[in-house]
Amino acid sequence: RMSLREHALSLFHSAVGTVRPAPMMKRALKLQGDGYPQLLVKGQTFPMKRDLYVVGFGKAVLGMAAAAEEILGDHLIRGIISVPLGIQKSLQRAGMQEMLLKPHSKIQVIEGAKNNLPDADALKGAVAIQQLAEGLAADDLLLVLISGGGSALLPAPIPPILLEEKEKLTKMLASRGAAIQELNIVRKTLSMLKGGGLAQLAYPARVVSLILSDVIGDPLDIIASGPTAANSHSVQDCLQVLAKYNLLHNLPKSVETVLSSSPTKPTAPENYSHVSNIIIGSNTLALDEAKRHAEGLGYAALVLSAAIRGEVGRVATLYCQLIQLVCLGLAGLAEGPLSNEMRGNLLQLAAELEIPGLDLVKFLQAVQGLGPERPVCILAGGETTVQLQGSGKGGRNQELALRVGLGLHRAQATEGSSPQRRCEIIFFSGGTDGQDGPTEAAGAFCSPGLVAEALQEGLDVEAFLRNNDSYTFFSQFQGGHHLLVTGLTGTNVMDIQAILIRAM
Repeated sequence: RMSLREHALSLFHSAVGTVRPAPMMKRALKLQGDGYPQLLVKGQTFPMKRDLYVVGFGKAVLGMAAAAEEILGDHLIRGIISVPLGIQKSLQRAGMQEMLLKPHSKIQVIEGAKNNLPDADALKGAVAIQQLAEGLAADDLLLVLISGGGSALLPAPIPPILLEEKEKLTKMLASRGAAIQELNIVRKTLSMLKGGGLAQLAYPARVVSLILSDVIGDPLDIIASGPTAANSHSVQDCLQVLAKYNLLHNLPKSVETVLSSSPTKPTAPENYSHVSNIIIGSNTLALDEAKRHAEGLGYAALVLSAAIRGEVGRVATLYCQLIQLVCLGLAGLAEGPLSNEMRGNLLQLAAELEIPGLDLVKFLQAVQGLGPERPVCILAGGETTVQLQGSGKGGRNQELALRVGLGLHRAQATEGSSPQRRCEIIFFSGGTDGQDGPTEAAGAFCSPGLVAEALQEGLDVEAFLRNNDSYTFFSQFQGGHHLLVTGLTGTNVMDIQAILIRAM
């Protein structure tokens, strides 16, 4: 029979496959009629009265644009996309031709944002997109392709702010532990195109955005900083974030100027009646596919949440306790003082993590209803955060896997006859874009025996974790066998985690 690891790997590939640009675009976007063609997007129709243009920005947009051009054919007049530096070369090297534009494409590609940071090249792309949008007429249709990483690829600070100044401020916020949502609130307030700016500039043309979401809960005004969505945040929110991280008193003059002259109220939603924002790919979609795949492999599959967030150590504790509880159930000990205590701990931890939309009580009832005859697969997605303490190399997925490994090891050590010993368990966490932090791994696998096996190889897991050095650990441990290496996937819907358990 296949190993749990092989199953986990095939789950990850099926989840990522369903949100790859080509299949996703072909499901969402169709062209109808000859004389007066219409765009059909997920059941909504948009008549093409005059000219059709495409702009896009984000890590997955090159593949989305290639698919869009194939679908739209000669109806497309012109396009401009801003994509990560070196992506065309990387995809070519990986033999992913379907993600590349054809030689005589009408879409201009501008690469920028080295290391996912806004730079002069990304600014050039943003300015070109801005000029195209400003030149549109009432009967034109602008198709906007958006994916994660779009924020860094569309930098157009409001004058007199310089790109370097905005960049420095964003870096300071990030280093003080600001969440992505908070970073985006600040970026939008200081930007020409973010926070609905692009949609406003394209008026009176019809704007249709196809969005691949890489943000928890798929909030339109947060993904890529919402260039085509009504901004739900005001300058007040921005000032609050800056105050929270003690940055109000050392702002550049230019930033102060812009903040003091910003409108205090967000743009009214009715000013966006010419815009349609449509999510065509998300973490939820990927998890649904993984669940279908797991059931096909014979698992009782449950999705915990597509909105897992919080500090990586706390999330690891949540997963470890969940694994213990499932093992108790498989051992026929679902009722009793130990499982009651675990349930209580889990509920408290989930409340502290404030995971949006998670009904843990209902989820735990479903877990309790699982019999010991089928293996169990628990799926989740989202994005954890790592508080950097060391100078090692890794990413949030590898660190999460290593922390879960350590947690399972400790649980086994404290409970002599731990029910965990009667289960075969594997956990993995992986980034759907194929990259975890500054490494070539997408994530990693772990099992309860990992820490003990590592000790035999002279590797101290806790020392690696203190230095945030999960990648070095996994590279050295058992020849890198526990690393999840997929190469670039050309898509990005945050991270996916899976727990696979079967009774021994």
